[in-house]
Formats: sequence, structure tokens, C-alpha cells
Amino acid sequence: MSGPLLRLFISKTEFHGQKLISESMGSARSGATSQWSDATVDWHASHSEVTSPQAFGMLREMGLPVRHPERTFATVDHIVPTNELVEPYSDPLAQAMIVELRKNCAEYGVTFFDTTTGKQGIVHIVGPEQGITQPGTTIACGDSHTSTHGAFGAIAFGIGTSQVRDVLATQTMAIGKLKVRRINVDGQLAPGVYAKDVILHIIRVLGVNGGTGFAYEYGGEVFDRFTMEERMTVCNMSIEGGARVGYVNPDDTTFEYLKGRPYAPKGTEWESAVQRWRSFASDADCVYDDVVNIRAEDIGPTVTWGINPGQAVFIDENIPDPATSPESLRAGIEEALEHMKFAPGQAIRGVPVDVAFLGSCTNGRLSDLKEVARFLDGRKVHPRVKAIVVPGSQAVAAIAMELGLDKIFTEAGFEWRGAGCSMCLAMNPDKLIGDQLCASSSNRNFKGRQGSPTGRTILMSPLMVAAAAITGEISDAREVFDILQGSAV
Repeated sequence: MSGPLLRLFISKTEFHGQKLISESMGSARSGATSQWSDATVDWHASHSEVTSPQAFGMLREMGLPVRHPERTFATVDHIVPTNELVEPYSDPLAQAMIVELRKNCAEYGVTFFDTTTGKQGIVHIVGPEQGITQPGTTIACGDSHTSTHGAFGAIAFGIGTSQVRDVLATQTMAIGKLKVRRINVDGQLAPGVYAKDVILHIIRVLGVNGGTGFAYEYGGEVFDRFTMEERMTVCNMSIEGGARVGYVNPDDTTFEYLKGRPYAPKGTEWESAVQRWRSFASDADCVYDDVVNIRAEDIGPTVTWGINPGQAVFIDENIPDPATSPESLRAGIEEALEHMKFAPGQAIRGVPVDVAFLGSCTNGRLSDLKEVARFLDGRKVHPRVKAIVVPGSQAVAAIAMELGLDKIFTEAGFEWRGAGCSMCLAMNPDKLIGDQLCASSSNRNFKGRQGSPTGRTILMSPLMVAAAAITGEISDAREVFDILQGSAV
């Protein structure tokens, strides 16, 4: 018995007449061990920074074409300024990178969702909203958070520059086999607890290295009820737990999201596609290398306190004291406390914030903005806090503006920005200054991640970011917005 992850990473045989997912597994690489295989990449996503220019440059040096330009799409996200909508940008590096990407896409025939198309945005938001991300496909991108796309029943992973070159030149890449861990979350989440809390809790429980060598398959009652955008939030941060892949079985929720999107199958092809996609779901009695069961009722609003996503606590808990922590964790806790300027055993609630960032490929989707906006009426950002909202794509921004969400945010005191990665990693003008502390809906709280080597980042759900922005300190959104009563997820 098996599921698609097991089919892809562990076995090369057929199950119940089904070929391997997307027929992606070829013969073993010549001279290689059985731990490595060639995988056909159905879709390759590219963006302007770090991996793309060098990879295209390698192709030129080798005199090679892009083998399947129709299977690569590109956009610009990390370096694009969110406070400038007209070129040339004031940052010469950003301007040079976007010009280089335009040149490469035009020369090699690659589809480019440029800033003038209305389709530009963070690559992991653009792919799903355009219907490029589909069940059963293998997706690669020069970005670690490519695991996002696994929410659709796709096998999706980040790759490095040389692998980007390989995919462009051959539409294949070498991939090692992974073990598969099934993570079930059953029960009901309490009001004010979101998908971001679920994945932060999972990482806290299993550790930032707990997923090394694994693909994570998420399931259970909570994931069955989750929207596609909630599933994407969890799969997005699988990499933060050490897993190479995050995955959710495709179901009616998946199909409903994809139906009618630009790159989704149309007409008679749609029904046959859905039938095929259903077959990719894991068998009910399939065998996993490991199974983890979590009760939804045990998860509360979660925030990080340290310098990796696993250093997290519930909002009503205190920061750990290294003196009373396991010896193996003490050095890491001490390093984090020094950087974050926290005291051992200090309460996380009440810590003052300087910046509030709502956006990123984790939580910059329309549903994130709508959820926060519905609680903001009549409230104002604390005068000490700089708060910015960055839609994850131009399409998200357009719909949000049609709904008047931008006005709700700006009237509350948030800055409304253009689409991009923004302060998630500060490869653009949006950076922390000095030791500013940022309440962030992004995915990483590493030292220097948001632009300043002494800047401090606390990860949390979008509504918790809004609560921090309004109160000027880390707060429990359930209390700030009076949502302790209500329906559960």
C-alpha cells in the first residue's frame, strides 16, 4: 500500500496500475547508487535573484537552449521594491536584476509575469493563483519555500543554482529518496488559532531538524477542513522543520480552488484531470516511515521568541530558562536570549514592538488580508509602531482593493504596499534598523533575516501581527479583538 510520496521517493514500481506521480521517476542515474534517480520537472518557477542570472549565464557559456521553455514561468519578487511602482527603481541592483530577467526570458522564450502584467508577485503565490500548481506535478524553484506548492498534492522542492541550470537545460534533475512522515492534526482549533499556529507548533514539537531526510504529509480532520490557502501556509514552512517536501492529499477543496484558473485544464479535459488527480491521494492503509498525531485543542496562538522557528511558545507562556532546560538546548537558548535581549523566564506577552509586517509567501494571500481587515474597524496602529501590509501578488492586491481592504488598513494606520517579498528577507528597501523588533507574519526569524544584523523578528499569525501593531506590544489577539467566543475550525 502506498501514497504518492512513497511512490516518488521510495519505489520505482507501479501501484494498482498507476504510474509514478507525473511519471517523474526515470531510470537510476548511470554510475549512481539506488538512492538517486532522475526526476522530470513538470513546472519550473524562476525569479530574478540569486539563482536565475547565474543559471542562465551557465547556459550561454555552454551554448545550451532552455529545453522546455513552456514549462518555466518567471516573476520578480524578492528584490522588487514595494514602495516604488515606477521604474527605474532607486535601488540600482534591483533595477539591474529585473532587466536581466526580462532579457533572459525574452531570449529563451520563457513566460515572464512582469510588473506590468497584473500577474507579478511572490512566486509561491503566483503559481497557485494562476493554476500552474496542480496535483501530481513535480515543481522545482530556486527558493526553499517551494514546498508551498505541495498543498495541492504536488511534489515541490527548492533547488540551488546548479540544479536550476540542470532543469533549464534538461527539464530533469537528480533527486534523492526521502522517508515519509505523516502528521495528523485531529480535533478542532479554538477561535483565534490559525494555520500559522499549527505549523509553528509542529516545528516546535518536532524541531527545526526533525524533518531532515523526510517529506511531510499532512492530514487529519483539521487539514480536511482547511482551505487551500491554509494548507499552503503549513506546507510553506515545512522547510523550517527540516523537511524537503510538504504535502497534502488533493481533494474536492483542491479541485474547487483550481477550477477556472488560467492554466488549469478546461472543458472535457477538466473532468479527466480531476479523475486522475483523485488517484494521487494516499491509500487509507498505506505505510509510512513515521506517524505523528497532534490534537488541535492542544494548539494555542504561537509566537517565536528566539532565532529559529522552533524556538516558540504559546502567547500565555514564558520564554525558556536555559538553567532549567535540557542540556542539549542550553547553548542555543542562551544565544537566542542574548540576540533577542530577553531575560530567562520572561513573559513573551507585553514585549514592545517597533515594526509590524503583514505579508510574505506564508501569509500574504487574500484570505490573510480579509481575516485581519474584518477585525480592524475603528482601531488604530500604535503611534510607536511602523506597520506595513504587502499583498503577495498583484492579483491579490487588485481583489483586495476592489473589496476596499486597502482603505481599512490605511485608515487604521498601516502602509499599503505593492506586491513582493518585502520585509520577509530584506533583499529590497524594506529593512529593520538597528535592533528594532518586528512582529512578522513571515517564515524565518534568523539573525539578520530582515535586513539588520541586530534586528529581531518574532513570527506569528497575521491577526497576532495586527494585535501587536495596535497595542504596540506582543499581545493575545483573542483578547485584543474579543474573539474568545465563536466557531472553531
